[in-house]
Amino acid sequence: MLQKLFGFDPAQNKLKTEVAAGITTFLTMAYILAVNPNIFSHLAAQGMDTHAVFTATVLAAIVGTLVMAVYAKKPFGLAPGMGLNAFFVFTVCLTMGYPWQMALTAVLIEGFIFIILSATGIRSMMVDAIPASLKRAIGAGIGLFIAFIGLKNAGIVAANEATFVTIGKITEGSALLGVIGIILTSVLVIKKVPGNLLIGILATTLIGIPMGITEIHGLVDVPPSVSPIFCQFDFSKVFSIDMVIIVFTFLFIDMFDTMGTLVGVCTKAGMMKPDGRIHGLNKAFMADAVATVAGACFGTSTTTTYVESASGVAQGGRTGLTAFITAMCFLVALFFAPLFLSVPSAATTPVLVIVGLYMMSPIKDIDLNDYAESIPAFITIIMMPLTYSISDGILCGMISYVAINACCGNFKRLSITMWVLAILFVLKYIFI
Repeated sequence: MLQKLFGFDPAQNKLKTEVAAGITTFLTMAYILAVNPNIFSHLAAQGMDTHAVFTATVLAAIVGTLVMAVYAKKPFGLAPGMGLNAFFVFTVCLTMGYPWQMALTAVLIEGFIFIILSATGIRSMMVDAIPASLKRAIGAGIGLFIAFIGLKNAGIVAANEATFVTIGKITEGSALLGVIGIILTSVLVIKKVPGNLLIGILATTLIGIPMGITEIHGLVDVPPSVSPIFCQFDFSKVFSIDMVIIVFTFLFIDMFDTMGTLVGVCTKAGMMKPDGRIHGLNKAFMADAVATVAGACFGTSTTTTYVESASGVAQGGRTGLTAFITAMCFLVALFFAPLFLSVPSAATTPVLVIVGLYMMSPIKDIDLNDYAESIPAFITIIMMPLTYSISDGILCGMISYVAINACCGNFKRLSITMWVLAILFVLKYIFI
């Protein structure tokens, strides 16, 4: 039964190892249960129910990880993605001014498009059309952006009329708690303590109690209802240019984030064949796409495969049974809503900073001496935190790449797809 459901081969895999790997994967990615509701709390004034977001986050993780376990039979965990949730809240809703119902609609559409692209193979064509330097720059830029959000939420970085930003009062209040959390969590990461990010969040939350910042309202309870945000879609703007840009950005980030995660973790697990192919990769992409549609229905941002799955792979997880155990851990966590919802913003700052660091790693693969590649890549990276917008960073990077290389006569570097996208993005800034 295990072999049929999860691809578990008793001759090659050990039950104890798969179970331990599944628990390890959960511990390394469970921080999202505190971080995601915290990020969506910025939309509370618009009627976004933070407690419902917690339940939606868990349900999206369970559905996505179960599909990965049974359909793709891969040892990967899924949950609402970091960076994608920030784009949803801070760019689409708070910067562009659209209601969260419209953003959920964009996530739903993106999920269905991702399903079609995964089923037809068009996904590969789109991936190949984007320069590798920009793909790597996008991840790095998102890393800087979410780290900036974390520092801002804790008050470590504060507003200043003269210089726009400045250092906050780091010797008191939530800023001090954020600093303590960063140091504590960094030590846990450096010492390679299993579940270091989750432990860092919980420890920082506890430290915040005597500081008067953390308020614990319980430990175990019935899961909050997801009904306030369930299937709350707004199709009124579905044919607008902004919706196209939003959907494309969700799709773009999700596609390359998932591609990089799956290829990297599969390589680490020894699943890549000598010719570079990975068996069942399309099924893993399909699981990611289905999870995104489910997550949108539940009421949360794009659900994606987590790079933290590498921790379970490192423990020996090789089959869908690892993912199944991870999903069961999320199911148990569903009843610990009071604990995760008690986590203050400052306690999530360390995770946002450290995950931001993790997302910076692709920058080392950008050829900084090839300025036709590195300048657009740098523009992509730096524009995300400076404009407080992931989409503007991507658009500016794509436009600058085409403009710079066209003026330099590097037409072989420019595909028809790149030309079309650059022209559309320029028109977007002219008319919107």
